[in-house]
Amino acid sequence: MPPITLTRSQARRFLLAYQALWPPHSLSGKNGALDFIRRVGCIQFDPLDMAGQNADLVLQSRIADYTPVMLRQLLYDDRKLVDGWDKQMAIYPVEDWPYFRRRRETAKHELRSSEAVGAIAPNVRIAIEQRGPLSSFDLEYNNKVDWWWAPTSLSRAALESMYFSGELIVHHKVHTRKVYDLTERHIPTDLLHVHEPNPNDEQYHDWYVLRRLGSVGLLWNKAGEAWLGMPVNSVGRKATLQRLLEHVKIQAVQVEGIDYPFYLRVQDQALLEETINAADTPPQAAFLAPLDNLVWDRRMLKELFGLDYRWEVYTPQKQRKYGYYVLPVLYGDHFVARIEPVRQKKTGILTVKNWWWEPGVTPDEKMLTAIQECFDLFCTYLSVNSIQFDGHSNDPTETKWLIKQLRLAG
Repeated sequence: MPPITLTRSQARRFLLAYQALWPPHSLSGKNGALDFIRRVGCIQFDPLDMAGQNADLVLQSRIADYTPVMLRQLLYDDRKLVDGWDKQMAIYPVEDWPYFRRRRETAKHELRSSEAVGAIAPNVRIAIEQRGPLSSFDLEYNNKVDWWWAPTSLSRAALESMYFSGELIVHHKVHTRKVYDLTERHIPTDLLHVHEPNPNDEQYHDWYVLRRLGSVGLLWNKAGEAWLGMPVNSVGRKATLQRLLEHVKIQAVQVEGIDYPFYLRVQDQALLEETINAADTPPQAAFLAPLDNLVWDRRMLKELFGLDYRWEVYTPQKQRKYGYYVLPVLYGDHFVARIEPVRQKKTGILTVKNWWWEPGVTPDEKMLTAIQECFDLFCTYLSVNSIQFDGHSNDPTETKWLIKQLRLAG
């Protein structure tokens, strides 16, 4: 099939519609959260919590009435979602469990290669069988062993190894500490023992590239964070994309003014056509997560949206252009600002440490009203009582002060 040609505006709006951000906050409840995660395959998990963890920030921008308890229930009560590895640490639907068998088998071989971990793994399993869900605090293997990022306790290394290999699952979390249980107690039998869905490498690569396209909606084959965690390199992706084109599983897309081709899944063409033909709606605002699916490929984000975004958590303070934990602010189909929010858990205050308008943005009353409405939803999501900006605080339902402060911030 010949490539579809899109304007930049059409490409932006399709990406936003696919990501449930055209408009934002258009879904509701646990079912809305689950439907969104099923659409994109996974959302990325990160334990840092400045104004909610990354997964919660992803969902609050799409789910109008979102509270973090919804995700916890889907993970640990309903068992509709699981903590796992996809694009790095992630959360994905439980029905996808069989497709990651290869990843777990690889981890199992690594477990066997660790003599110390392998020696105590049977004892750890017996302890969980007899005592129920356990964390590293509940085991007494306290000697340090070399681990992926830093030396850690043998208890933690054993639990994590058994988790990566699929023997254990995260039963729940106490803040960021994982409490593990036996996988067979929580994954349905028909998923636990299903045959490998992708028997050969070619099928596995096809599935994974399609999945990653579905995680974003529209992607190019340039190196970038959107392809992290994949079992194929750039050469393998090129061959896989060509094969998927020949099998009519994906569609090439040419965006005007960009020489490099993009790709989307054939199954998403209906949404593309619907988005192109849809009437304009009043623009709304949303604060996006730093590891939001939409911003996984930051070079593509800059090319299509004009936003040069970098998550500066790991950047030395003196070298930061903005701040430690900064969120992009979406308005309509453009990014108009950046916010550095911090929830003060003890006082119930949302502190806006900094606010930056993007170059060339002149906020009008409609934009400021949309941003204030976004603040209202954000405060509800965080269960905070008031907003503090530049040393001042007020009730989030009072809009005049906030609008004044945002004008001053520009």
